[in-house]
Amino acid sequence: MLASQLSWLPQNPDWRGEFNSLVAEDGASSDALSRLASFQIDFLCTERLDTLAQRKLRKISPANLPGPPIRLAILGSSTVSHLVPAIRVGLLRRRLWAQVHVNPFGQYLQELLDPNSDLHKFKPTVILFAFDARHVIGQPAVGMGGAAADSLIEEKASHYAELWERARQAFSCHVIQQTLLPVFPELLGNNEHRLPGSPQRMVGRFNQRMRELADERRVDVLAMDNRVQRDGIGPWHDPVLWHKGKIEIAPAMAPLYGDLVARIVAAQCGRSHKCLVLDLDNTLWGGVVGDDGIEGLVLGQGSAAGEAFVEFQRYVQQLSARGVILAVCSKNEEKAALEPFSRHPEMVLKRPAFAAFLANWTDKATNLRLIAERLNIGLDSLVFADDSPFERNLVRRELPMVAVPELPEDAAEYARCLADAGYFEGIGLTAEDLSRADQYCANAERETLRASVADLSSYLKSLEMEIVAGPFDRLGQARITQLINKTNQFNLTTRRYSEQEVAAAMECADVITLQIRLIDKFGDNGMIAVVIGKPSSGDLLIDTWLMSCRVLGRQVEQATLNLMVQEARRQGYRALIGEYRPTEKNIIVRDLYQKLGFSHQRSDEAGNSLWRLSIDQFVPFDALISVEGVPA
Repeated sequence: MLASQLSWLPQNPDWRGEFNSLVAEDGASSDALSRLASFQIDFLCTERLDTLAQRKLRKISPANLPGPPIRLAILGSSTVSHLVPAIRVGLLRRRLWAQVHVNPFGQYLQELLDPNSDLHKFKPTVILFAFDARHVIGQPAVGMGGAAADSLIEEKASHYAELWERARQAFSCHVIQQTLLPVFPELLGNNEHRLPGSPQRMVGRFNQRMRELADERRVDVLAMDNRVQRDGIGPWHDPVLWHKGKIEIAPAMAPLYGDLVARIVAAQCGRSHKCLVLDLDNTLWGGVVGDDGIEGLVLGQGSAAGEAFVEFQRYVQQLSARGVILAVCSKNEEKAALEPFSRHPEMVLKRPAFAAFLANWTDKATNLRLIAERLNIGLDSLVFADDSPFERNLVRRELPMVAVPELPEDAAEYARCLADAGYFEGIGLTAEDLSRADQYCANAERETLRASVADLSSYLKSLEMEIVAGPFDRLGQARITQLINKTNQFNLTTRRYSEQEVAAAMECADVITLQIRLIDKFGDNGMIAVVIGKPSSGDLLIDTWLMSCRVLGRQVEQATLNLMVQEARRQGYRALIGEYRPTEKNIIVRDLYQKLGFSHQRSDEAGNSLWRLSIDQFVPFDALISVEGVPA
């Protein structure tokens, strides 16, 4: 196994002992299984854990699992069955559960086209297309010219892109396309690019064209070529195994492959982490500021270690620029901890970059709870980076839902460790992503204002809030889909929709859709609420109602209900029907419909409930928010 494989995870010398103890138990919690998945384990241990998990999870009540399992289909041209346990364990590591379907060898096209196939019976929510390079590239004429090579690549790429569309039409599922592994040896050497018909060069050109098509059609890419470029082809592909069993990806690399797949699926489900929480001493700079003072810190030009810390800060700054929230959790006197941010000339990061800054002598698990509370995000949204093994182990023990990378000893490797771990995996970038860090920092200013104002009404008036509302449109489609798939807390039904299903709702005349932005004197909060209403026997069923938790307590829910009733009345509906489907995370909206004046209709044993609000009897809420651009 590569030294770097799963290196961000801690090792556990007693892993086999814990595993055997879990085997002996009559039952097992999903948390216990996830814990075992969160250590560095090899191919054999991965298979053993997967076998145990499949047996144990079948006995756990669905009510004790965080949502239904993901139905992942792998459509490939080579042997991939040995990769399935690692994919399931990779998802288990992220507290996600998967059922996996693999096509019979070589029959991916038949399975996709035949409506009576096992694939169609399986009804996947995610399809991974994993084709081997020999199958796709074939035996090109090495001496062909550039135009002929381009034409061949276009033909092949277009063919596989058509499969994406067939999959989406059949299943309305997420699609992932794996890039080809560069398995072919060079024919020309260093100047291989001068031989258009070279199989090696055609792999590179095919991968480039597939990326372009994937961007056009919003398909996610599993970039195996990038990973192989870093590790070398040797660990990933064994020609002997290929000829013996058409195994393109070596079994020893399955744990890493499974994690790469799992992080994309998790991102599609909105389960990527949101916030990087950083220690300070020997994490952002070398030395201890309280003992060494600013002058004694190792940071910047003049030493290899100092330059490494600057490079890490630049990487963190870039993460912030693409939407990762930053926070500080340090054992320090606050005054001393703040001083380098304002006075050290080599500091890249400045205090305003952090949405929360806790420097005190409280234990770090307690401070992380407080950071999550202040930012109004779940603990499972946090990644905690600390150079101290003691602090890392403490947080892992007290807060197992917080991701804690096993930082290397040398700061020069910190950025690579975070990147390898894939905590902040993204499948796209919206305008809201780019402004998210600023939005959370502005939220901190709002909280400061709240503390200085005597009563809630005065505070809300001082914010000068304005809602901009309208139906779904193409411009907001990507962000709407992103919110639907990642919002867990203020989400009444937690239904997930693909971008194609969002587009279908947008185009259906009978469906009422709302996208809502919130602006106040501190800035634009971005799109913060999404509503989908569907006709139901003369009433309007609220199929989906979700809202960003960072705007809770600002009367946005009341203003949103006013808009829903207004549109339902305009379209002649008698009542709104609210549906609540409980999950592990949405307990905060359990009583929302009752608080908003809906009458309870019925509930079932699982806690699902229906609520009704008569349009004629509704009195609009007097929310302290102005409204612009109500639905047409």
